[in-house]
Amino acid sequence: MAGGIGSRFWPLSKTSKPKQFIDVLGKGETLIQSTFRRFERICPRENIYIVTNGIYKDLINEQISNLNPNQIIAEPTRRNTAPCIAYANFKIGKMNPNANIIVSPSDHFIVDEDMFIETIEMGLEASKNSDILVTLGIKPTSPNTGYGYIQYIQSNFFSSKKQMNKVKLFTEKPDYDMALQFISSGDFLWNSGMFIWSLKSINKSMKELLPEVYNIFEKGNDIFNTPKEVDFIKVAYSACPAISIDYGIMEKANNVYVIPSEFGWSDVGTWGAVHEVRQKDKNDNSVVGKNIMIYDTKECVINNSSTKLLVIQGLEKYIIVNTEDVLMICEKDQEQRIKQFVTDVEVEKGSNFI
Repeated sequence: MAGGIGSRFWPLSKTSKPKQFIDVLGKGETLIQSTFRRFERICPRENIYIVTNGIYKDLINEQISNLNPNQIIAEPTRRNTAPCIAYANFKIGKMNPNANIIVSPSDHFIVDEDMFIETIEMGLEASKNSDILVTLGIKPTSPNTGYGYIQYIQSNFFSSKKQMNKVKLFTEKPDYDMALQFISSGDFLWNSGMFIWSLKSINKSMKELLPEVYNIFEKGNDIFNTPKEVDFIKVAYSACPAISIDYGIMEKANNVYVIPSEFGWSDVGTWGAVHEVRQKDKNDNSVVGKNIMIYDTKECVINNSSTKLLVIQGLEKYIIVNTEDVLMICEKDQEQRIKQFVTDVEVEKGSNFI
């Protein structure tokens, strides 16, 4: 899934080029390139499909070479995760009704890729042989308020390598005190937004629990992967509700299992999250870009994607992001306001800066 605009990463991430198409970690490859490369170790590259907004097709082709045109599934507008998953399901189903499917955002950071692949393969084995919906839950390392949480109960469901647990409930991003309680209880995991299931199982669940989405796409079953698909999808999306797969399916289904995972994960969803996973200097500053000089500065996130020279002195716990047309300086503990900054800029300055 690669259709988001990454507004919490403004001003580096903009509508014309969101964060998944940017090397936000300074590692020499963009987030979507890292994700694609990771999944090439699991399945043939021709079996990797990218669901995105139609305006990003050229960016994807620039960053990932030699894709077949049908591997980019272009949405005409954003409708959250359930419609994009339904769309991909029907296209895949026309080619392989017995498919086993992994759903993943395009912009995650994984530390231990070998363990990640082992975990994914475990989920594939389990979902292939049972009518279950599998999600990957991350063992929490802190009471992070930026993630959703999954509560689980002990179960007797095993793959060949490791126990999987029955999901009790999904909960949205909590406040700090609630997150602390979740951590202390020992039966909560961070929600990674990654899912594994058979096509038959997810279609069955969607038909039962989310018919308002399923029925729209099911009407085009004979049209997918034909020249008529583009026109059908425009009509389908205009009628389709915007709803997440978590709310529409995962919170309601009674056959959801979670694999507790420890492969070093971040959704790289905020500048603060970037600071955690980036390499840091002796003063705990994470710095990406050229022409940056810093003095008496600690625990800052600094990103310069312009040719301008930045000279920074005396700051502590700030986010400093400089692009060719925008400079943003924001306290790290106020980064939740960035989305509001984007809204205000659009209202007062127009869309050129977002």
